[in-house]
Amino acid sequence: MDKFSRNGRVVAITKILSENPSKIVSLNSFSGKLNAAKSTISEDMVIVRDTLERLSLGKVKTISGAAGGIKFIGDISNENKVTFANKLCEALEDKDRIVAGTFIYMTDIMYNPEVISKAGLILSTFFQEKDIDYVVTVETKGIPLAYEVARNLGVQLVIVRRDNKVTEGPTVTINYASGSTGMIQNMSLSKKSLHKGSKCIYIDDFMKSGGTALGIKELLKEFDSELLGMAVLIDNIETNNKLVDDYVSIIEFKGLDKDKKAILRPSILFQE
Repeated sequence: MDKFSRNGRVVAITKILSENPSKIVSLNSFSGKLNAAKSTISEDMVIVRDTLERLSLGKVKTISGAAGGIKFIGDISNENKVTFANKLCEALEDKDRIVAGTFIYMTDIMYNPEVISKAGLILSTFFQEKDIDYVVTVETKGIPLAYEVARNLGVQLVIVRRDNKVTEGPTVTINYASGSTGMIQNMSLSKKSLHKGSKCIYIDDFMKSGGTALGIKELLKEFDSELLGMAVLIDNIETNNKLVDDYVSIIEFKGLDKDKKAILRPSILFQE
């Protein structure tokens, strides 16, 4: 195998780490792929680490021990978080987005890879220090966002369904009350989806009253599992008496103005 120049090795290392966030990659793996001694790879890693951290693109950590190696943890500067939140507000403030009287059309946003990949990275930064086993969401619009959070945290995504599917096998189903309407609804999760005793976070696109989030918390109890945190793209702060607290959002929705235009602002975490 041909040897790579230092520039070539640095590019390859950066590419491999960025495509495997929060996953440990062994030095032996780099050494074999790049045909270089581990000491040389370690020197290259210093360059990668310093560059990524100076640009607030992420952190490179060395994990010691027999199963050790290098782990990349994605990051984004506070300035870029604020810029993203403001641009998202601008994109959603168009009055043509208001449908059925008071709802914001968000489908194009939720399936835009550029938007959702960055939103997922931002939300993942709030949970990087937690020992997470799964990211949980409810079908369907929140799935892309939850997937990006799971990818950045290096864990599996679990999707809770509204209805039982025969392809899911045996399921656990609970009833819960919608926080906004008070109507009784149900949610189901396959018994094969997660292990008992798991630690999870809940990710979704929008939070109104928190009924679904509370339902998720109760459903996880059926698996003897714990909900360690919650995050959403948009929080409806017009709704009083939320059923849950201690969650993160990127932007806040304050209702409509007299011209039927959405009133939005970055959440307190992202205000300049």
